[in-house]
Amino acid sequence: MKLDISYKRGTVPLDLADDRIIKIVEPNTVPLSDESVVIKQGLENPFGPHTFKSFLKDCKKLLVIVNDGTRPTPTARVLKFIQPDLDGLDVQFLIATGVHRAPTEEEFRFIFGDLYDHYKDRVNSHDARNDEMSYLGVSSNGTEMHINKLVTQYDKVLIIGSVEPHYFAGFTGGRKSFLPGVSSYKTIEMNHKHALQSEARALKLKGNPVHEDMIDALKTLNCEVFSIQAVLDKKHRIYGLTAGDINESFFKAIYKAEEIFVAEIPEKADIVVSVAGYPMDVDLYQSQKALDNGKLALKDGGILIMVSSCREGLGEEAFYELLSSCDTPAEVLEKIKENYVLGYHKAGKMAEVNLWADVRACSDLPDDLWKKIFITPVQDLQKAVDDALAEKGPGAGVIVLTDGCMTVPKVKIPEHTSVNSENGT
Repeated sequence: MKLDISYKRGTVPLDLADDRIIKIVEPNTVPLSDESVVIKQGLENPFGPHTFKSFLKDCKKLLVIVNDGTRPTPTARVLKFIQPDLDGLDVQFLIATGVHRAPTEEEFRFIFGDLYDHYKDRVNSHDARNDEMSYLGVSSNGTEMHINKLVTQYDKVLIIGSVEPHYFAGFTGGRKSFLPGVSSYKTIEMNHKHALQSEARALKLKGNPVHEDMIDALKTLNCEVFSIQAVLDKKHRIYGLTAGDINESFFKAIYKAEEIFVAEIPEKADIVVSVAGYPMDVDLYQSQKALDNGKLALKDGGILIMVSSCREGLGEEAFYELLSSCDTPAEVLEKIKENYVLGYHKAGKMAEVNLWADVRACSDLPDDLWKKIFITPVQDLQKAVDDALAEKGPGAGVIVLTDGCMTVPKVKIPEHTSVNSENGT
């Protein structure tokens, strides 16, 4: 089988013998309707007391919170549909960057599409390190909610997001627009510390301390929120859209997200190739999600090959500094126990994989950067896979995750086996 593996905006080839392939794992194919119809139906059938139009009634000032360029959220397509409702209002936009940098000009145009020139004078980028935050209160878990001061200046806030699996929050979307989206560095650090717990994992919401803290922190908000949550298929087309109450619309979107992003595999593999495609390939901090999902398809002692350009380098560097300062993955985990700072959850997740797997990376990063964090750099994907197959022997099989940051592989459960829901929604 000849595969075209996503790399930056293009592809690299990978040729695999059919008898070595256990499965090519992609987001599932689902039936699609016209996007404008999906958006219209979602907005006209919201969860909660308000339709979109009734939410905007008597609204003169509106804050719209949207995702940054590291997410595939179809912000531009949603905005194009609702633009007639926004015209005439005093609208400001806030990019929910979390701890990411502000978007580039290219990313602004990716986010807003053709409407960027129309709205660009009203676009603000959140800066988590900026001291100008408003304190709203504290969650029951002790997370102090410091939030972008713009949020407190508006009685009505519209959020536009998308729902996909997330490796420690269960799913992204919904409450994410506020925490971590427009929260302070300190607030995000307090919340993300919970990611070190075993219950903080992909697909799981019930009992997930990160998710439950995010939900609880929303109680400190003093504005009225209308939420629009999209679910995209593997080609980033809109499969579903929910709207209305921030929590209900999020939970309902999860069912559609699971239909696309939870992929069954017949068994785990000796070798897994997990691809971080655009825009998640921006840096190692984001691409790490491909490692965390890839490990779910890998046998103990297997070889995990991540494919990501990491086109802008490392990203948030605290996790790398910790990893590179230690001699072993076990030492990394011990240091995290002693003192947590934001980013260490990322280091912890990477160290955990390195305890039982042989991790390799095909990227644009210098080889010495990888070697310092217990990962073997590879220059050529085809050679890397051929070498791995030779090492594992003639019976070795391969699983390829073509969208490793989004797709969560699960070993197929035999029929007639009863299981409890992970997300508890």
